[in-house]
Amino acid sequence: MTHAGWGSRDTIEAFVEYARVLFTNYGKEVKYWLTINEQNTMILHPGAIGLPKGGKLPSKKELYQQNHHLMLAQARVMKLCHELCPEGKIGPALNLTAMYPETCKPEDAIAAHNWEVIRCWNFADVPVFGWYHPLAWRYLQDRDLAPEIKEGDRECLAGARPDFMAMNYYSTATIAASRGDASDVSARAGDQQIMLGEEGVYRAAENPYVGKTKYGWVIDPSGFRYTLRKVYERYHLPILITENGIGAPDILENGQVHDDYRIDFIRQHLNAMRLAITDGVEVMGYCPWAALDVVSTHQGYQKRYGFLYVDRDEFDLKEMRRIKKDSYFWYQKVIAGNGDSI
Repeated sequence: MTHAGWGSRDTIEAFVEYARVLFTNYGKEVKYWLTINEQNTMILHPGAIGLPKGGKLPSKKELYQQNHHLMLAQARVMKLCHELCPEGKIGPALNLTAMYPETCKPEDAIAAHNWEVIRCWNFADVPVFGWYHPLAWRYLQDRDLAPEIKEGDRECLAGARPDFMAMNYYSTATIAASRGDASDVSARAGDQQIMLGEEGVYRAAENPYVGKTKYGWVIDPSGFRYTLRKVYERYHLPILITENGIGAPDILENGQVHDDYRIDFIRQHLNAMRLAITDGVEVMGYCPWAALDVVSTHQGYQKRYGFLYVDRDEFDLKEMRRIKKDSYFWYQKVIAGNGDSI
């Protein structure tokens, strides 16, 4: 196992001390804190954020050990936040999504539950409940992927008491029963760095009832409502939406960007969130992704998410001028009226 980065328990101490500096210096000014962004994505799809030095990804065993160290660090930092920032609130920020079974076939439902647990609940259960999801823990044990648990680890994870659940939502997934062979694994649409499916566990499937972006990502506002309901039902914590948006190849024409598709996407998701609130879900805030175009993890500067267009190409930086898209002016009105205009 590598002893660099999160493969080492020393990094837990470094992260706690880093957080202590932040809480000490900014605790009176900052009320809301996030621990680690999309920990589940980093562990399950490490290739999406690039290769480490040497060009070799950690093994699954190493990744789940890193994940355990991240969990320990997160628990300690949450406790430290409550100690040093009594007026502050802290929570984990995970990429969460509901899973649909491809059909009403029982095996499809089991497979969908398999992936929902491994991908989502196992990463959210630990900070909230203090230990791994039982199904996910058995999955790790059966495959010799379970991390080394040292004396005091359980006590460390217990009682972290996150104040809210931060959630990044982009799309749902549809899952079918495993065929038990290599055909279970496939590349996610438009993204060769992320492989979906696991032999004997689940297989990715298509959903004919949802839309798709130009990059093949599912557009599912109702799934947003469904996911919010599931997360709140499971954890009974207020939910902060920390990312939600659509990546598209925006076109700059005569100094303007007409991104009606972004306006439609966010309007539909805000309406779905409103419905979730009427369902009884406690939502404490909504943060769209993103204020301005940034480099996409998977498609560089071709895929844009922002309300502000950054005038540059993949390799030609130009003047990097910021240009307000149509969605900028629309969302400005949404904020000013607290959503009345949608």
